[in-house]
Amino acid sequence: MVQYTGVSATDEPVPSGVKQQHYRAVLKNGACNLYPNHLFQHTWRFVQDSVTTIVDMQWRYALFLCTFCFFSTWTAFAFLWWFIAYTHGDFEQTHQNSSDWTPCVTELYNFTSCFLFSMENQHTTGFGSRMPTEECPAAIILMCVQGIVGVVLQSILVGLVFLKMVRPKQRTRTLEFSHNAVICRREGKLCFMFRVGDLRRSHIIEAKMRVLFVHTWTTREGEVMSPYRTELKVEDTSDVKSNFFCLLWPETVVHCIDRASPLHELSADDLQDANFEIIVIMEGTIESTDQRVQARTSYLPAEILWGHRFEPVVSYDKSQGRYEVDYSRFHCTQPVETPRSSARDQYGDNREEECYKQRRHVENVT
Repeated sequence: MVQYTGVSATDEPVPSGVKQQHYRAVLKNGACNLYPNHLFQHTWRFVQDSVTTIVDMQWRYALFLCTFCFFSTWTAFAFLWWFIAYTHGDFEQTHQNSSDWTPCVTELYNFTSCFLFSMENQHTTGFGSRMPTEECPAAIILMCVQGIVGVVLQSILVGLVFLKMVRPKQRTRTLEFSHNAVICRREGKLCFMFRVGDLRRSHIIEAKMRVLFVHTWTTREGEVMSPYRTELKVEDTSDVKSNFFCLLWPETVVHCIDRASPLHELSADDLQDANFEIIVIMEGTIESTDQRVQARTSYLPAEILWGHRFEPVVSYDKSQGRYEVDYSRFHCTQPVETPRSSARDQYGDNREEECYKQRRHVENVT
């Protein structure tokens, strides 16, 4: 039997008679509310996986890192140019005023001019008044090395910025989940439902939905498993009984509360005191870029409306000759007559057994 005791963030026991708080593992925006702690060599591991670290980094830190890389290379090579010019004697006053003296790099007077030449040499091969001469082989080698370093550095930073801009995570911002889920009857069966929609005209293809019921489970041996996940069987509103969805228009995802469902013994009154989380994970392929994307959200008992159903949002505009989706009503629900008892009490053992066998037969055939 499922125990709706919740997933506690601490190991402290909850006093009897005190209602437990709801803890969310996945936030409404899809972010995971999970933070690893006490990791061995935490910083070094993230440095080794530097590409993923930079891609996951916030934009302000990524831009700061790019700026720091450029300034550090400019400054480092400026010191090398200054050292070459200093050892060659280019900074001596007699040599700077002499027309017979050939410096390693023309028009170098101090470290500031060395920094300007370093920045110019790293990003272009067309020089102005400051240019290397044939006097110092070390200067020619340093010019080649800095050119290679500059090309490699720019390629890496451009690639990382591009990855941040086109990463599939940004596509989830145009996927919409209903704020609330509902429980009502559909075709005579009690169902748990929520709505998902795609705001773009280039849709997610091969969208697959997974719904996880997260709660605390106590085994027969007394072992407390927290969190414990149970997958809910879902289907769309079409006749195709599968968890693949066509998001041409907003779809209502349906979970039939049968004997195999963990919501089987949950009534409307139990829902007020229950403590669990339903995590929704949708995966699919972005049509325009052929990248895989994953969108997530979750529903707590307080966000499940018993005896409600979603209002229709799709209509046909004859004047324009097209279907229109009214997203202003995407989250709207309307109350419907629904018994407040659990599915077990509504169906009875015989009817529930028949529903369960029919469902298993369909799954075996498909």
